[in-house]
Amino acid sequence: MKSTLTNMLCRFLAIAMVMLPFQTGQASMIGTDQVNSAAAVQLDRNVVLNYLSRSQTINQFQALGLDAQAARDRVAAMTDDEVGTLAGKIHAAPAGADGGGLALLVLVVFFIWYFAFRR
Repeated sequence: MKSTLTNMLCRFLAIAMVMLPFQTGQASMIGTDQVNSAAAVQLDRNVVLNYLSRSQTINQFQALGLDAQAARDRVAAMTDDEVGTLAGKIHAAPAGADGGGLALLVLVVFFIWYFAFRR
């Protein structure tokens, strides 16, 4: 009896292994461009959100009557291309005031004054 039960169980398992698929998923390689683009999109989103979190930006939002949280929600709803464009504009913006021209002008005026009235 025991050998009959074991024999039937072995046959059932053999048929089940033949009938059922071994692997239902499929593994494949992903390209580095896909990995880099996903990381770049997240980096762009972080740049825009960090810019919106600055105190100057929040103060300007309040001066215009806008809510900073609403702006963050809008950024979250943007597409990847829109966020990339906005992050590019943030990177292209000057970091501070254009003090180089003013410093050059002050130096030129100082040297003109120094050499003209030195006598």
